[in-house]
Amino acid sequence: MKNLMLMMAVAAGILLSAVPAQAADRVVMLPLAAAMADNDAQSRLGDSVHFYFGNQPTPAVQEKLGSNKTSQKTNAFGKSDEKACNWAFLSAMLSLQKHAQSLGANAVTNIVSNYNNVEHASATEFECHAGAIMAGVALKGDFVKVAK
Repeated sequence: MKNLMLMMAVAAGILLSAVPAQAADRVVMLPLAAAMADNDAQSRLGDSVHFYFGNQPTPAVQEKLGSNKTSQKTNAFGKSDEKACNWAFLSAMLSLQKHAQSLGANAVTNIVSNYNNVEHASATEFECHAGAIMAGVALKGDFVKVAK
C-alpha cells in the first residue's frame, strides 16, 4: 500500500512538473486622473514636484537635470487590476518624486510608461501589467527645473 501511494505521488509530481507554468500578464491601460484620485495619491505627492505626462505642455524649462526610470510592482492577489495597478502607479510616482527632489528638480516632464523598455506616451493614461499575483508599472521621465 505504501509503495502504491509513493508511486502515485511520484507520478503526480512528474505530470505536474511537465505542465508549463501559465502566469497571466494582461496589459491594462488606466486613466491617470483615476490613479491620482485613488490611494490619496494627490496629497501624498504634494505640490513640491509637478508631473507632466506625455506631451502635456509645461512651463518654460530652465534646466534639465537628467532622466531616469522606475519600475514598481505590488501584490495583486485578490485585488482588481485597477486597484493593484493604481497602487503600483503611486509607488512609481513616489519614486520619481524622490529622485526629482534628490536632484533639486521641481518637475518631471515627458513621463511615459516604459514597461520592458517599450515606451507608451499618453497625457491621459498609463500602462500596467497585471497578473494573478503581481501588478507592475514602469515609468520614465525627465527631471527639470521649470519657471514658477
